[in-house]
Amino acid sequence: MIYKEFKIKEEGSLEGTKLSVYIQQPSDSLKISKRPLVLICPGGGYAYTSDREAEPIAFAFMGKGFNVAILKYSCYPAHFPTALLEVGRSIIIIREHAKEWEIDPDAIVVQGCSAGGHLAASYACFWQEDFLCGKLTGTNTKDNKEILRPNGLILCYPVITGGEFAHRDSFKNLLGEKYDELLEKMSLENSVNEEVPRTFIWHTFTDGSVPVENSYLFAMALKRCNINTELHVFPEGGHGLALANWISVGREGKESVRACEPWIDLAVTWMGYYLKNEDE
Repeated sequence: MIYKEFKIKEEGSLEGTKLSVYIQQPSDSLKISKRPLVLICPGGGYAYTSDREAEPIAFAFMGKGFNVAILKYSCYPAHFPTALLEVGRSIIIIREHAKEWEIDPDAIVVQGCSAGGHLAASYACFWQEDFLCGKLTGTNTKDNKEILRPNGLILCYPVITGGEFAHRDSFKNLLGEKYDELLEKMSLENSVNEEVPRTFIWHTFTDGSVPVENSYLFAMALKRCNINTELHVFPEGGHGLALANWISVGREGKESVRACEPWIDLAVTWMGYYLKNEDE
């Protein structure tokens, strides 16, 4: 395995913000030469980044043959759009090293849990906007924007809406004094557009912290834009389940829910779309 760590410093970034990249060791004995990469944004209500939703999920994808990266992004007291800039910078770093690391530059999928899901989905909605591209690349040309493009989106019990079903603290931490000004824009069911990539979503029907309506609203917005979407709603389980098994269970032991364990295998099957036939 190749491990690389990059300090991320954008406008407003906090100390300790970093991108950790885990690359499958290339080998002449393997038929596969380029692998997709999953960029992971852990949850934490924009107050912190959860360790339970970082390496356990990353290594699950890595164990299935994918390259992975984890972004420890800036949370409160940092505010919008700092974390979005950090996601964009991470994708630039990954694409700039794609040949060296044998990553397929057209198969970079952004994944997020809870508020990390809001960050991932926000990036999918806004990556092409001038306020990101101008700061990250210096210009807003089409070619410069393409380096920022996400190729897929995986959302695990995501925070989406600032409306009736909002996880209010996430939006307060994210927006700070601009809460009233930006709440509608950052209520992402209002911001889906044709540039959002194909999307995989899962949630639990009984999530008491971030109601399942968040995923329903985003999925319906994706459908209106004809974005290919796979949505799974499991019948039981609380919030913050990560892998939903013993590997990522918290100290109180509430996050192991057998009904939800299949989500990672379903996501891996969905990721098969990005696997290229090496004979082509």
